[in-house]
Amino acid sequence: MNRDSTDREMILGELKRTLAAVSGVEIAAAREAILGAARVFVTGAGRSGLALKMAAMRLMHLGLAVHVVGELTTPAIGAGDVLVAASGSGTTAGVVQAAEVARRAGADVLALTTAPESRLGQYARWRLVIPAATKQDHGGAKSEQYAGALFEQSVLLIMDAMFQAMWRERGESADELWKRHANLE
Repeated sequence: MNRDSTDREMILGELKRTLAAVSGVEIAAAREAILGAARVFVTGAGRSGLALKMAAMRLMHLGLAVHVVGELTTPAIGAGDVLVAASGSGTTAGVVQAAEVARRAGADVLALTTAPESRLGQYARWRLVIPAATKQDHGGAKSEQYAGALFEQSVLLIMDAMFQAMWRERGESADELWKRHANLE
C-alpha cells in the first residue's frame, strides 16, 4: 500500500471513530433546534467557519433563513434565532464573543466543540461534543492529522448528516431544493 492510500485510510478511520462517538441525542437536539429556529446564524473561525458556511448553504437549500456572521447583509440576531457556533477549544475569541452577544439578544446557541465546559459551552443551550483534537493539540494523542483537521472535518460531516436527516424528514424532492440553489454563479 502506498503512503497516500495509508493516509486516506488513517483519516477515514479517525473520522469513523470520532463520528461514532458523538451523541445521537445531542445530534437530534441540534436538528430540532435548527428546524425550530426563526433564523439560523453560523459562526466559526478558519476552517471550522468554512465548514459552517458550507452547512449554511445546505440549510438555505432546505428553505431555512440562514445568515453567516460577519457578512455585510447579516441582520441583528434576536429572540427565536439560533447561533450555530464552532470552536474546537471553545475559546476562540470571535466565536465566544458572538455567542455572548447572541445570548444577550435573546437568541439560543448551539455549540460544536471538543470542550463542553469552555466559555463557548457555557453560553450554549445545546452542545455537540466532538471528541477530536483541537488545533493546539500537537501531541497526536487524538489524531495523527495536523492541528484541528479532525475537528473541522467532523463539523462538516456532522452538519451534512444533519442536513440529510432534515431533508428526509421534510420530504422535499431534490428538484424542490434545486429551485433554491444559487443561479447567479
